[in-house]
Amino acid sequence: MRKTLIALMFAAALPTVALAMPEDGPRHGGPHHRGDAPFHQLDLSRDQRQQIGKLMGEQMKQRREITERYLSKLPAADQKAMKDELQASRDKTDSAVRALLKPEQQKQFDELQKERAARKAEWQEFQAWKAEKGTKAQ
Repeated sequence: MRKTLIALMFAAALPTVALAMPEDGPRHGGPHHRGDAPFHQLDLSRDQRQQIGKLMGEQMKQRREITERYLSKLPAADQKAMKDELQASRDKTDSAVRALLKPEQQKQFDELQKERAARKAEWQEFQAWKAEKGTKAQ
């Protein structure tokens, strides 16, 4: 269980780290691509980097699905406690990352955070609609 919690916390922190990447980082043509950072010394071709990035993305998705499957088996109080702890950890990391940024970077970081929150709210709304539609169909 402890390993699952650690893996979930690590997976939850990854988007924050990705948002904090410098301008010349993976998303802007820099030497590292998000999916191949551990492999940057291998002198990979663009195609190899893309394929590795895809594999790493699939792995992250599978890890999230596994975590959710086990999380759903916990009692409601433990689920809430775990989600609250994860959120507190994300908030702490976001604050630490933001403190490292220059003022103009902080503004951009704040905008990215707002966009992320909007996407999350939209996704939750969609999931609620989907669940509601599923219950009406039965």
